[in-house]
Amino acid sequence: MGRTFSVRDTVTPNNTPYAIARYSADELKEALKKMYLIRKFEEGAEDSYMRGLIHGTMHLSIGQEASAVGSCMSLSDEDKITSTHRGHGHCVAKGADLSRMFAEFFGKESGYCKGRGGSMHIADPSKGNLGANGIVGGGLPIAVGAALSAKRLGTGAVTVCFFGDGANNEGAFHEALNMAKVWNLPVVFVCENNKYGMSTSTERSTAVKNIADRAVAYAMPGVTVDGNDFSAVAEAVDAAVERARKGEGPSLVENVTYRWRGHSKSDRNRYRTKEEIAEWQSRDPIAAMAKLLTDHKIASEDEIAGIEADATRIIEEAIAFATEGANPKIEEVTRDVYTQEIAS
Repeated sequence: MGRTFSVRDTVTPNNTPYAIARYSADELKEALKKMYLIRKFEEGAEDSYMRGLIHGTMHLSIGQEASAVGSCMSLSDEDKITSTHRGHGHCVAKGADLSRMFAEFFGKESGYCKGRGGSMHIADPSKGNLGANGIVGGGLPIAVGAALSAKRLGTGAVTVCFFGDGANNEGAFHEALNMAKVWNLPVVFVCENNKYGMSTSTERSTAVKNIADRAVAYAMPGVTVDGNDFSAVAEAVDAAVERARKGEGPSLVENVTYRWRGHSKSDRNRYRTKEEIAEWQSRDPIAAMAKLLTDHKIASEDEIAGIEADATRIIEEAIAFATEGANPKIEEVTRDVYTQEIAS
């Protein structure tokens, strides 16, 4: 992928991939497990939707697993993220409880937002997940606010702001990057460029070749990487997080990836060819991650199969939990809608 000016140049022994040099075997296996969990979560959600167990719509991130997991590798629970309408993977990567996620999808009382948020509005402050946003680009100013708060309070926390290629043409994108640089905030802007904003390609909507090129206008580092390459994503975002922690301000990272499914469940995919989809599916980020681990003797093929089987089991149990959960009580329909007095 083309680069603007690099976040940093990492030197690893004997050209070893960054992730192999940086992370332990257990960390790499856990990263692969999270990628499998995202894939199987999305497949389980899609199946549940088709069976009428989930209402409304949903936006699946199948094919984008490396971007979510790689971007969260160096984050702690104290660090924050803001997400998007296609944010299930971000939740999983940041350590969400999958049973509560499915319960939220199913509209159950045991869900993260007690069934009121649904697919697009899951949040878990205990893990630093400030939530997704149904408005394209809506998370950008929220991330700047979180980073400003962290800086003023001196917490040392970094905010990673996920947004899509469509959001880079919103005014909030430019306002957020400008203020983040003016105030030198500890925020990393991660653009998941999956090539289409609904049915409009980036080539038709964006004036620059690489979205990361726009970092130059705000005097911050910008880098474009292969968003299907876990190691490349982790290297770029880790470097940007490190800069932010050291007080060196914001960065823009563009992960070029691809969504295998349509924009939402109502998308008929008339704007792209089967051949294009198949070509990107041949670059499966999970298969690439598994190969990375086997090639470098981190995990055997049997271990990889075991990790996948464990992820399948966890998702099946999460769906069962959600299916059996209680629906919200009708008398609580206005809870959290109106201000309520709290007894002293």
